Amino acid sequence: MSDTPLTFKEMCERFEVTPRTLRYYEYIELLAPEKQGRARFYGRREIARMILILRGRRFGFSLEDIRQFLIIYEAEGTRAQMETWVGMADKQLETLEAQRRELDETISELRKLRDESYSSLK
Repeated sequence: MSDTPLTFKEMCERFEVTPRTLRYYEYIELLAPEKQGRARFYGRREIARMILILRGRRFGFSLEDIRQFLIIYEAEGTRAQMETWVGMADKQLETLEAQRRELDETISELRKLRDESYSSLK
């Protein structure tokens, strides 16, 4: 990772987020770029945090969960953060597995009804 900070525009482009999203992450204190006048610059810390934010969103975590996870690192360090992460991941895996079961049941039911309807057309 380069030590050269990213501008606001570069940050949006690199992570494929809208300016509105990036501003919102700042507003809810997930990110705290260095400000020089109206310009914002995102260093290594903010880039790493953005990676974690987007990964967390992809896994289905709320922004508040992600914010709390990031705060733990600041307050208690890496080990506490990793312990929290394991617990969060276990809970989210349970949730996703339950959603998968529900989705599989729904797909099966829809397929069955579609097949029955198709058969009645013959």
